[in-house]
Amino acid sequence: MLLDPLRIPEDAWSHGEVLAVLAVRDIGGLFRWIASLTGASQSRIGAAVGLEQGYISRIVAGRKVTSIDVLERIADGCRMPDQARTTMGLAPRQAEPPAAAPSRRVPDAPPLQRTWRDDVRSAAELWRGDVNRRDVLRQVAFSSAGYTLPALRWFTAPDPAPVTQPGRSAVGQPAIDTIRAMTATYRQLDNQYGGGHARDTVARYLHQEVTPLLTDGRYDHGTGQRLLSAAAELAQLAGWQAYDTAEHGIAQRYLTLALDFAHAAGDDGLGAEILAAMSHQATYLGHTATGLDLARAAGQTARRAGVPVLTAEAHVMEAHALAKANDERACAAALHQAEQALDRADRSSDPQWLSYFDEAYLSAKFGHCFLALGRNTHAERFAARSLRMDNRYVRGKAFNLALLASVHAQQGEPDRACAIGAEALTLTAQLRSARAVRYLRDLQAQLAPHRRLPAVRHFTGRVDATLGRRR
Repeated sequence: MLLDPLRIPEDAWSHGEVLAVLAVRDIGGLFRWIASLTGASQSRIGAAVGLEQGYISRIVAGRKVTSIDVLERIADGCRMPDQARTTMGLAPRQAEPPAAAPSRRVPDAPPLQRTWRDDVRSAAELWRGDVNRRDVLRQVAFSSAGYTLPALRWFTAPDPAPVTQPGRSAVGQPAIDTIRAMTATYRQLDNQYGGGHARDTVARYLHQEVTPLLTDGRYDHGTGQRLLSAAAELAQLAGWQAYDTAEHGIAQRYLTLALDFAHAAGDDGLGAEILAAMSHQATYLGHTATGLDLARAAGQTARRAGVPVLTAEAHVMEAHALAKANDERACAAALHQAEQALDRADRSSDPQWLSYFDEAYLSAKFGHCFLALGRNTHAERFAARSLRMDNRYVRGKAFNLALLASVHAQQGEPDRACAIGAEALTLTAQLRSARAVRYLRDLQAQLAPHRRLPAVRHFTGRVDATLGRRR
């Protein structure tokens, strides 16, 4: 059983008072009932259901919630039993397990049931809402607990039903190839210019081009799986772009749906990559326990997929979470496993979306780990090595320069830190990346004790003049 952060007794959901509220989807009334029953504040309710406190306040004041995806999020966060969910018009959370244990199930796991058609409906709603910049999307906050159910579904959901649809027009391989080609183009733009450059364009492409294929197309099982896999890859990129622009709640929803699509497509390799991306985001935001769990889930999936380079990636995500948690011994072990896995990898058959993971990327992750652990000499060596990289990855180079500058700042070498930081600033000025901006702001903070030095004054002035209020 998952922890209920609101601690609502299960029998309380059968009270006539709450059932009447749920029957008319009065979410403001539901939140008032929860507050009265448990004493939970609006902030606590928001943390449980993954919504900003300000949006909870507006709901309590009378704002209607009509999005099925948000209603599902609220039901999951409140741990509603099936009676309450069905009263609100949602699908039951649990169902009787099938007679034969499917291959993905693990002992004693809750049989969370969701069909690929549910995922398609949720995705279509997300993409449409993102294109139309609906306020409800902007109010969805990142919640580490929000990754618990998707990860459980990945490991415990039965093998998906056949992905077939008797739609109006046949979906052929050329349409799927087009999605993959567009994804490759958008990924190249993301690496060169940052997540904010083409994020809106990707959302529109998903809404206008991919949704009709999924909802109205005609396809057999094999074609349907390939279509869902291609859609998952593009949705994962959209989530990564939103993460890079600090839209963390939206990023979480994109990555969650991408993982569900990968499950329906039977694509373990892509599933491992998406779990690793989830881990990356959680650790970046300081949720190290969640980042660690997701990294280990990515590793388990990568081994099942038989892709050593994905196993290496999962180990470095695990190492980074461990470094942030200051567990040096376990971090060193994970880094060693990452090196071993990468040494074993045959890169000739890697999918295109995995081409970024190379020695330079691995070195950068090593550098971040050692910097977090205060091992500056090791951090400097790996940060310098990370700059022997493909220059097409402009954002990655800005990150790696900022990393090396931070190492020098931590070593008490402000002049050197400023010189390298200036190189990072030149690249960051060309990007639309909140992460690149954050790394430079962090460097500014590290240099604050040396603010009277001319080099530091000049550098911090350039940062403020160049980046202004940019996130």
